[in-house]
Amino acid sequence: MKRFTVALAGNPNSGKTTIFNRLTGARQRVGNYPGVTVEWKEGVKHTPDAEINFVDLPGTYSLTAYSEEELVARDYLLTGGCDLVVDVLDASNLERNLYLTTELLELGLPVVAALNMSDVAESKGLAIDAGKLSARLGVPVLPVIGSQGRGLDELIAAVLATVDRDGDDPPLRVDFGPQVEPVVEDLVADMRSRNAGPSPGQRRWHAVKLLERDNAVVRDCHDPILSRLAEQGATSLELDGPGTSDVTISRQRYAYIADVCKGAVTGTARPGNDVTDRIDRVAMHPVWGVPVFLALMFVVFNLTFTLGDPFMGVLETGMGALAGLVSSWWPAGSTSPLRSLLVDGIIGGVGGVLVFLPNIVLLFLAIALLEGSGYMARAAYVMDRFMSRVGLHGKSFIPLLIGFGCTVPAIMATRTLETRRDRLITMLVLPLMSCGARLPIYALIIPAFFPQHWQGPVLWCVYVIGIVLALTAARLLRRSLFRGETTPFLMELPPYRMPTAGSLVAQMWIRSWLYLKKAGTVILGVSIILWVLTSYPKPPVGYTPAAETVALAGEASPVEVEAAAALSYSVAGRVGRAMEPVLAPMGFDWRIGTALIGAFAAKEVFVAQMGIVFAVGDADENTDALRFRLRDAYTPLVGFCIMLFALIATPCMATVAVTRQESGSLRWALIQFWGLTLLAWLLTILVYQGGRLLGLDS
Repeated sequence: MKRFTVALAGNPNSGKTTIFNRLTGARQRVGNYPGVTVEWKEGVKHTPDAEINFVDLPGTYSLTAYSEEELVARDYLLTGGCDLVVDVLDASNLERNLYLTTELLELGLPVVAALNMSDVAESKGLAIDAGKLSARLGVPVLPVIGSQGRGLDELIAAVLATVDRDGDDPPLRVDFGPQVEPVVEDLVADMRSRNAGPSPGQRRWHAVKLLERDNAVVRDCHDPILSRLAEQGATSLELDGPGTSDVTISRQRYAYIADVCKGAVTGTARPGNDVTDRIDRVAMHPVWGVPVFLALMFVVFNLTFTLGDPFMGVLETGMGALAGLVSSWWPAGSTSPLRSLLVDGIIGGVGGVLVFLPNIVLLFLAIALLEGSGYMARAAYVMDRFMSRVGLHGKSFIPLLIGFGCTVPAIMATRTLETRRDRLITMLVLPLMSCGARLPIYALIIPAFFPQHWQGPVLWCVYVIGIVLALTAARLLRRSLFRGETTPFLMELPPYRMPTAGSLVAQMWIRSWLYLKKAGTVILGVSIILWVLTSYPKPPVGYTPAAETVALAGEASPVEVEAAAALSYSVAGRVGRAMEPVLAPMGFDWRIGTALIGAFAAKEVFVAQMGIVFAVGDADENTDALRFRLRDAYTPLVGFCIMLFALIATPCMATVAVTRQESGSLRWALIQFWGLTLLAWLLTILVYQGGRLLGLDS
């Protein structure tokens, strides 16, 4: 059986991923291009005669790369990673899509063109003769409708026939006209005489890119004489042409494409899409666009948590039942280290992530629906004016919104941003958007220290502080570490369409699995480490508990007092005491410090750790006994400072891990971790000490 690799290339919104999902179904895997963090998908299609490995490359308009995604697509195609390219064309925007096609053919790559969305082209009044296009381009051109699966069998047959050909066909030669052609030919001749540049079949393409001053090609040209000749040629084109050399060459390429389409494309496209235009009059209105977007996001988050709550309850019950089952393997009151590891370390740690899976699944489904329908591009456009004022790109707004649910998928969503600078700024400030894992802390602290009529405003205040800090930090980062020109907001607005159920399910499943894989495995490992830190060393016989624990003796059971004393004696307890000089200016003591260590695994762990420190068994955010103990030990000012510090400081370990993964560098993950922690320490000291001066610490 033959095995070969086929790359799916095409413009953004050409329907490439829909075809990929139709061809490969559930046989997909997601990975990152080696050395960078742009994602691609791979999937397998089995036929009676072959096993075809499809690679869904990021969308790109040409082989001149501006964004990281376009660079990945080009590098993959240039390095010969595939045996054949399926070029997916949007039939309703054929001339623009053929720009990439001509570049692929100039490289001499085996190509099969999939004329996708031919039904949309027909509805616009266009008739396309695929046979004439095929004859003029010299490659198979097949009409398909990816959303319905029509024409895909014929596409596979063409792929199998093309991959069996010799591969000796000469590359397509684009005629750039009398002004450009002599300059291109002279540079190709210089390459040949100097034996410079790439393989002979790609010299013409590289000569064109050198004349266009393509940054990557110019940088990789190590022949100074050839670089000088190319610059002289580009300058001559500018002197004789309508603009820069790349504009001149681009115009000539489009002129060639127009000749190719002459007679093959008939009819006149009817202007606009009536449904799209009517919706956009509201969705992209200068005044109503933002309220419409915020209303949609409110619906998305409300439905996400409303529909997810019952499933979260089922998972919590299941985790409790599993913990009870494992505990039953030992006699009642057993202090077996293995039991504690399994129940408190593994089940407790991993369960803290798994219970959020329903929310994550629903959130990804909603985001996939908004993206697939074409609305998300419009939302980014609507928000760009405001976001640009604080140093963020318009597309950053979507990850920031996702951050209210969970920071991990929010950081993963920054992949949609074109530049590494914009991605890093957004990643670094995302933990300041208060995620759902912090809610248990707020639900514990606010009722403990604030009367009923103040509880809502205090919670609102905490969220607003996070938003303001995120926007302020983004502006400072843009003016310091990430100085440079602001990236212009360029985004194609596709027509509204209903995404297929299969595409939605595939995207939801892949994203959810990555969430479990990246976050769950990390939490499992660190939960075990934290269990060891809070469990060992064991106190010796006759150990005298800490003064704070002794004070609880009249309020707690002997078992609870013993547990708190053991925690005080453990590595985590000792670290908490060692941290007291640093924590004291914030109004914190060793007990809060010990709980903050556990919160690094997951923010919710803070509540359970405080329950252990204060000798309250099975503490959760609704435990009144723990609230009474906190109220006796601390003031409302300290309570507010706890929430402020938890909001800003020490992103959870899953966030650190995914920042390391997505930024491609441990350095940025450490800058995020320590930078936010230092910011939290300084601001909390400022609030606490300022509150004391105002007499609020009572």
